[in-house]
Amino acid sequence: MNILVTGGAGYIGSHVVEELQKSGFIPIVYDNFSTGHAAAVPEDVQLVEGDIHNTVFAKHIMEQFGIDAVIHFAASSLVGESMENPANYYFNNVEGSLHLLEAMREVGVDKIVFSSTAAVYGEPENVPITENSKVQPTNVYGHSKLMIERMLADYDMAYDMHYVALRYFNAAGASFSCDIGEDHSPETHLIPLILKTAQGVRKHVSIFGTDYPTNDGTCVRDYIHVCDLAVAHILALEHLLKGGTSRVYNLGSENGLSVQEIIKSAKKMTNVDFPVVEEQRRPGDPAVLIASSDKIRQELGWMPAQSNIETIIGTAWRWYQAHPRGYEN
Repeated sequence: MNILVTGGAGYIGSHVVEELQKSGFIPIVYDNFSTGHAAAVPEDVQLVEGDIHNTVFAKHIMEQFGIDAVIHFAASSLVGESMENPANYYFNNVEGSLHLLEAMREVGVDKIVFSSTAAVYGEPENVPITENSKVQPTNVYGHSKLMIERMLADYDMAYDMHYVALRYFNAAGASFSCDIGEDHSPETHLIPLILKTAQGVRKHVSIFGTDYPTNDGTCVRDYIHVCDLAVAHILALEHLLKGGTSRVYNLGSENGLSVQEIIKSAKKMTNVDFPVVEEQRRPGDPAVLIASSDKIRQELGWMPAQSNIETIIGTAWRWYQAHPRGYEN
């Protein structure tokens, strides 16, 4: 089956493309390269440069390749930037997704797996966070993703377009092939920042707040290996292709690790005692974010097999050692 992967040249998208190939699907990557990398797409995968806003071209590609379903990653995804430039996020994420859905509807593609985010929950009232927890985003990025989820529900109701929305917690790690990994500009994720400091590319790692109500005073997050995320996308896709109804799932390891614990593990695994600087809290950072992923485990049989911190840091470290300048290599 032919699967259109919007944003398939990005970090998570490229890992899902790899998993699609392993699972016998034929991915067609559709990316405008605003943040993605052509080098992240295997040479034997059809790569189309295009924008989800271009409904006419998107329809043409879906018809040309006989697309059976869509996996939708294309989006702007920096929380800080979303607060400084909300227009960009409502345009790229919400309006862009609307154009994609319209293109799908007009050519009769009625199945979509959507890359959502735990940011839809905002500051959680209870931990672990379930899919029934209150959605109250604290940033524009989270608002934009929640709006897309609601569009998907409306399209399901009106046009019988079925979807699975996957709410990620902290994606990390790299492919075991060492061919693809995390390469953002600017980089904002903790583990890449730590490993770039261990490499000597950065001068130090910052800890934003050491007075949170946690065991060591630093924020606690739920880290999930990107390859486990990729497997979840295949299970979600197969669910829809078998005629399954629309669903929303959390994707997390259900284990919380603090910033200090991540730094300690990285120092041990890299054997580098890199500099760490303590700074003030950033506004809007919740103390603890841990997922409950019971729902997808029970319904789709998903199990995050690679999401221990040793595997996450180990695969990411091998990627950065092999690609010290990212995809520029």
